[in-house]
Amino acid sequence: MIIVDTALAKRQAENKPIRVGMVGAGFMGRGIALQICNYVPGMELVAIANRTIDKARHAYTEAGVSEVHEITSLTELEDNIRDGKYSITGDAMLLCQAEGIDAIIEVTGAVEFGAQIALRTIKNKKHIILMDAEVDGTVGPILKVYADQAGVIFTNVDGDQPGVEMNLFRFVKSLGVKPVLCGNIKGLHDPYRNPTTQEAFAKKWGQKPAMVASFADGSKISFEQAIVANGTGMRVAKRGMHGPSVPSGTPLKDILNSYPLEDLINGPGIVDYVVGADPGPGVFVLGTHDHPIQQHYLNLYKLGEGPLYLFYTPYHLCHFEVPLTVARAVLFHDAALAPLGAPCVEVVAIAKVDLKSGDVIDGIGHYMTYGVCENANITELENLLPIGVAEGCVLKNDIPKDQALTYDDVILPEGRLIDQLRKEQNEYFHVAANPSTLLS
Repeated sequence: MIIVDTALAKRQAENKPIRVGMVGAGFMGRGIALQICNYVPGMELVAIANRTIDKARHAYTEAGVSEVHEITSLTELEDNIRDGKYSITGDAMLLCQAEGIDAIIEVTGAVEFGAQIALRTIKNKKHIILMDAEVDGTVGPILKVYADQAGVIFTNVDGDQPGVEMNLFRFVKSLGVKPVLCGNIKGLHDPYRNPTTQEAFAKKWGQKPAMVASFADGSKISFEQAIVANGTGMRVAKRGMHGPSVPSGTPLKDILNSYPLEDLINGPGIVDYVVGADPGPGVFVLGTHDHPIQQHYLNLYKLGEGPLYLFYTPYHLCHFEVPLTVARAVLFHDAALAPLGAPCVEVVAIAKVDLKSGDVIDGIGHYMTYGVCENANITELENLLPIGVAEGCVLKNDIPKDQALTYDDVILPEGRLIDQLRKEQNEYFHVAANPSTLLS
């Protein structure tokens, strides 16, 4: 049921807009600014923080906002919000603290910094909207605990494929159909892609080569499907998922047999993906129904005879849909996608090339590692290294290409929040007695 537009129109009519701050002014951040400032009644983007101030200014300029005020203090920011002025700053923490901001959109793609923003936002009792699957897939479960304790919403976004998958999952479940697979449609998967191979494509679309490479090498889809698993209780059928490749343009209905039926119907269901199917880059859900009369109706409605019924959304519209997530969080206290509890699936680091002792691991989508999904229990059992904490780690051992890294293979950098949150996450979800007091 579509109710967000009506609720936003009411806020507009009452002159009580949702006030939003955004951290990050890159490719997606600029799109979000354009959308909110021009096409979302009842919502105002009151401040943008970015390490490079000129990029924050440029995001507003592209959105048609010519008068912005560079601020360096919390007092300046709060005064501007009260006076209806737009602010830019290099200090993102000011947005997290400011009175008058209802929600923060985090759109940096950085794990350590993104986790800092999320935690500070939550502790200041603001809703946090992550367009950052890497943070969510690494420490989302514990951040959700903090958010619940603070009475705010922690959520990933509509528009990105995980949020669209979750919308479809909820729709299918509401029909009485049991979802058994949440799927993602991709056009390319090559785990050895890197910023050099993706440089031309990135330049064409105005994106960062490492970000583009993180899609191509499978790290991004692994994070996307991991957070869907954590939001639905599903698992992966095997390390890395099945991920079948089909000839480009293959109709989605023709790929149903690509996933072993026993993986789907035994257990809580799986997350997975397909490369090359049409309609890409959409999402799909496979479901089952155990009532013969309802099966007859589903066949009448052109979904076939079963046992698998295909539901899909043929697109995801990224920044266009992000403001809808903000409205759901602020107005209805509803998350588009958030962890149910303990992690179900993790994204672990695999060597992209032969790695040598003493190497310092570079970032996601760079030259040294790629990420794949693994069930959380296996990740724990084998002490596997999440790729979300791999950057900056120093290798203690040589690691051959395509081998999974473990915590025993690395020296962690000191003083990182991401490692503290990982420790808290592991401890919290292993405490059976009175876990609610652990973070107090």
